[in-house]
Amino acid sequence: MARQWVASPLIIVGKIDLLHVLRGLAETLVVPTAVAHEIASGPESDPARQWLAGPGKEYIRDARELEPIVANWDLGRGEGEVLSWAFRHPGFEAILDDLAARKCAAALSIPVRGTLGILLLAKREGHLTRMVPVVERIQQAGLHISPDVLEAVRHLAGEQ
Repeated sequence: MARQWVASPLIIVGKIDLLHVLRGLAETLVVPTAVAHEIASGPESDPARQWLAGPGKEYIRDARELEPIVANWDLGRGEGEVLSWAFRHPGFEAILDDLAARKCAAALSIPVRGTLGILLLAKREGHLTRMVPVVERIQQAGLHISPDVLEAVRHLAGEQ
């Protein structure tokens, strides 16, 4: 089955220089307009902003209005559009790190994967040779990872 992703955490993926991997892992990639606007309002030096102004521009899609059931969760606009897109388009997986958005996805039976799940998949499919150094870079870039999750990721990556 072809992977179809609608993504939010592009800033963190850009900070670790792995935006190109997203397209290599998913047959279809969608970046909702609210996510693109949030990134475009950031610093010009942001790799995700530069990517969306260049090769990533082709992935930006209008997500229309938020689904009322998603809007009731009072999430950020970007996460709301990601979940609304996935809700309207069965077969899409929401790429999210935000805990409240992940809980909404679970409540609505929307498949979800986080940045760490993308990295595990990238390692499994040969896009990364080692995962632990990448996870360390993610932590330095600002993503909080609990010790238990970090240990599980190391185990799943076979890098004990």
